[in-house]
Amino acid sequence: MLVRDVIESKGRRIVTIDCEATVSEAIARLVQNNIGSLPVVDNDRRLIGIFSERDVLRLIHNRGEGFGRLRICDVMTSDPVTCNLDDDVEEVMGKMSDRRIAKVPVTASEELVGIVSVGDVVRVLYDKVHTENQHLISYIHGSI
Repeated sequence: MLVRDVIESKGRRIVTIDCEATVSEAIARLVQNNIGSLPVVDNDRRLIGIFSERDVLRLIHNRGEGFGRLRICDVMTSDPVTCNLDDDVEEVMGKMSDRRIAKVPVTASEELVGIVSVGDVVRVLYDKVHTENQHLISYIHGSI
């Protein structure tokens, strides 16, 4: 199964943020959209970083008060792990597991085209197994 299959099943809606936005703006966007990370993109929608809930926790721990006024450029994770539409989902799951990350931005020709989460992958794999099981059950019952 390819990343393309996961993106097609979940849709291509992506909530992003600009590098010059503040941490407070990013937190508001995370909460408003009930998401755990924000890809940081430039004006051409090229991925330049990612800002996640984990980054917020680090800021609170390391900086205390006043972190909300910091620019995303200064606190984002630069050069995040990414994948392509034609990557194998199992390989992407391996990256997620090895790096202990829950979301991977999907790029095509350097442009951000989606984001894949652990939950997205689990949902698609579950649906695939469920469908295969239904076919097997139908086959078994049909051959009796």
